[in-house]
Amino acid sequence: MNELTNITTGEVRLSYVHLFKPYSPMQGQEEKFSCTILVPKTDTDTMNRINAAIEAAKQKGISEKWNGQCPPILPTPVYDGDGVRPSDGMAFGPECKGHWVFTASAKADYPPEIVDAQGNPIINQSEVYSGMYARVNVTFFPYAFGGKKGIGCGLGPVQKRRDGESLGGSAPTAAQAFGTPQPTAQPGYAPSQQQPFATTGQPSYTAPQYTQQAAPRINPITGLPY
Repeated sequence: MNELTNITTGEVRLSYVHLFKPYSPMQGQEEKFSCTILVPKTDTDTMNRINAAIEAAKQKGISEKWNGQCPPILPTPVYDGDGVRPSDGMAFGPECKGHWVFTASAKADYPPEIVDAQGNPIINQSEVYSGMYARVNVTFFPYAFGGKKGIGCGLGPVQKRRDGESLGGSAPTAAQAFGTPQPTAQPGYAPSQQQPFATTGQPSYTAPQYTQQAAPRINPITGLPY
């Protein structure tokens, strides 16, 4: 590995995440593992190292790929998220504002390692999604094929740092979809004042009141009431 062209980013946000299964945006193109990396413009350290790696890849291209000359117009993979997409001239998505944006990819034969903040492999694929925050190891390289010359970006290991708001295209979790379950009333709760006896779900009622009357006194001689 050429150390000058390889860097590990600071904390970045990921979009268009395809890290567990290779993907192709167009039918017939080679499927690759890939993700789009959003580097905050405030992270000048990461961007300085990215620029140095791109320059190292450029020098490597001059000596190994481009017959000793640098192309007058050299496409590089890093774009201004406050600008427009090079493919269609449309503005980048709102999540790209205030960021530098580039895509890194790896061939289908070389799946990237995906680990958590402690370095343990992530098995549950739902934990890796567009919108999460991570650190990513990438390698910039020169290319020349099909009459095109430029700098590409290879994808290495990815370390998830923390969760973030999911970006479009990712399925929500059950908690996001249904919310947190609310506790239900259990038997034995205090009855309300309006229905003092309605603890079984049946209509409440007031027991009828009866007045006990004294038995009539009988004349023992005549057998008639006094």
